[in-house]
Amino acid sequence: MYFRDIIGHHDIKRHLINSVEQGLVPHARIFHGPEGVGKLPLAIAYARYLNCGQRGSDDACGKCPSCLKFDKLAHPDLHFVFPVVKSKVSDDYLPEWREMLSGRAYFNLNQWLQFIDAQNAQGLIYEKESGEIIRKLNLKVYEAPYKVMIVWLPEKMHLACSNKLLKMIEEPPPNTVFLLVTEDAENVLQTIWSRCQPLHVGGIAPEDMVEALQRTYALDGERAEMAAHIARGSYLRAVELIEASDENSFFFDLFKEMTRASFSRDVKKIKGVANEIAGIGREMQKSFLLYSLRLFREYFISNLNEPQMVYLNKEERQFGERFAPFVNEKNIQGFYDEFSLAYRQIEQNGNAKIVFLDLCLQVTLFLRK
Repeated sequence: MYFRDIIGHHDIKRHLINSVEQGLVPHARIFHGPEGVGKLPLAIAYARYLNCGQRGSDDACGKCPSCLKFDKLAHPDLHFVFPVVKSKVSDDYLPEWREMLSGRAYFNLNQWLQFIDAQNAQGLIYEKESGEIIRKLNLKVYEAPYKVMIVWLPEKMHLACSNKLLKMIEEPPPNTVFLLVTEDAENVLQTIWSRCQPLHVGGIAPEDMVEALQRTYALDGERAEMAAHIARGSYLRAVELIEASDENSFFFDLFKEMTRASFSRDVKKIKGVANEIAGIGREMQKSFLLYSLRLFREYFISNLNEPQMVYLNKEERQFGERFAPFVNEKNIQGFYDEFSLAYRQIEQNGNAKIVFLDLCLQVTLFLRK
């Protein structure tokens, strides 16, 4: 991953390059911002540039021994930590991680867990990972200027793991750089956050998004602009829209089933939908809840007759023509509160059948307001 491969973020790339040229390399950075905007690719490109033997004015050279090893994500001074399952450590999944990154640089946790066939397991960075990190970073730098540890989604780090790393992050060995990449800054342990230099990575600019979508998918201008508008700066979201991902379509079908069953007050149908959602796995359940929250927000906004503020695809918009009037100022807060509560309960391993049956019954009440 090179800086030139990253969509947009020209100012951030220039800032990172300038900091290296000026010798201002903090021992720990945390890249934070929304999902799908390129934080992980930025961290990898920055790590490459740090260790490039022939740095250019705007990117790594791509020819030196360090860059050739980075091409395969196999540099001995580059280390990764990321959520895994079965109480394992990241190195156990390193071949899959390299394969995932070589195939697509923009992905989310749910896609990663599907790639490693996690089934119903939630991805975590377990306590034993801290020992591996400390062991690796206490070794001398092998051949590069810097030893780099990239931690993807530190918010998924077990508390015991986080606490054991505090001293290492605060006072790492010489020429060691931590690069943390988070999509949920509020859930990163504050004591870790305070030891890092934050770098906010916002949404990709619409013009950069449109250009990338046209180049990659050969879209006409109108379709590319529509996808960029709905995606709101997330390249991952734009790709899902264009590819009409099975997951997105599945969530939309589930949402329609849930709202129709709840509106009909048919207890048998409500139980059926609740059981169906309860059987799709916890990470998928969490993604569905977030998807539903987004749809409720969009349908509420659509009642204001401000189309430029609405981010729906064609199918979602068509369904909303009849459904949106039932999402109003009397129930929108209730929808938000109940779906957010369900998300927390699922994250805390609550009984999914009970959680989703209760949620569907609450939807029944709200739709009658």
